[in-house]
Amino acid sequence: MGPGRRRAALRLRGGGSPQLLGLLAGKFSIFQLFFLALLLGFASLLWLQLSCSGEAAPPGRGAPRPPCPPEPPAPPADDPSWGPHRLALLVPFRERFEELLAFVPYMHRFLSKKRIRHHILVLNQVDHFRFNRASLINVGFLESGNDTDYIAMHDVDLLPLNEQLDYGFPEAGPFHVASPELHPLYHYKTYVGGILLLTKQHYEMCNGMSNRFWGWGREDDEFYRRIKGAGLQVHRPSGITTGYETFQHLHDPAWRKRDQKRIAAQKQEQFKVDREGGLNNVRYRIESRTALTVAGAPCTVLNILLDCDMSETPWCTFG
Repeated sequence: MGPGRRRAALRLRGGGSPQLLGLLAGKFSIFQLFFLALLLGFASLLWLQLSCSGEAAPPGRGAPRPPCPPEPPAPPADDPSWGPHRLALLVPFRERFEELLAFVPYMHRFLSKKRIRHHILVLNQVDHFRFNRASLINVGFLESGNDTDYIAMHDVDLLPLNEQLDYGFPEAGPFHVASPELHPLYHYKTYVGGILLLTKQHYEMCNGMSNRFWGWGREDDEFYRRIKGAGLQVHRPSGITTGYETFQHLHDPAWRKRDQKRIAAQKQEQFKVDREGGLNNVRYRIESRTALTVAGAPCTVLNILLDCDMSETPWCTFG
């Protein structure tokens, strides 16, 4: 490209003063200009960061700049105000990345503000079978480690808006945060989906959840019967006055179609109690385990390959 064409190209792309760009093009090579642009970009980012934190605004000069949003404090190991328990937040997941980007930082801040020690586990199903929420929760339970002593079975598209909601250790029994009186969609009295807290001991008493539910729905209803069969009592929030405005439901049914098909014997099997399967027979392999942060909020993503016994549940595929 000749000098004349180079100057014309700079004028078209810059949108600034043509005389200044022509002068720069005559004095510097295109590589020098590119390097200069990189330096200016870095300086701009640094200025934005300093001005956000207030460090670049000396007293008495100009309007005060707003502070950056504070990061939630990490729980000190010796701070008793955080309590002795640690929550494993189990999030069954497949392909809902826009919801995950909102969920992880929101829940990290929500729980940190309540001083609840926690570890967010994103249970990402990467096999080619139909989605199996219950099996993913079983896997999350088994992979959550010994440093957590209770779990939250938590939908990725449900955010708690009321800070009075209790996410503490459910010593008395399973605690259904998203109770029928508060959930924006599901209001029948045996509903235990959305957000359910259990101690690890109580989850083991139920033998976890059934692995037979491929596709969307019914696994929570079966789990309610397991809870009752284990002699446990479901507890729910009290004193919450925000009603159906207690949660934000992120799911867009027009954009995210749920897999509600019932294939072959699945139509009859979905109403039965699975008295044999659960934690004891979930079949899976961890493809990878990745620690990452989303907008500063830590989480761990487990890429999970579930296995299906085609002789037992042939409806795990659409074929």
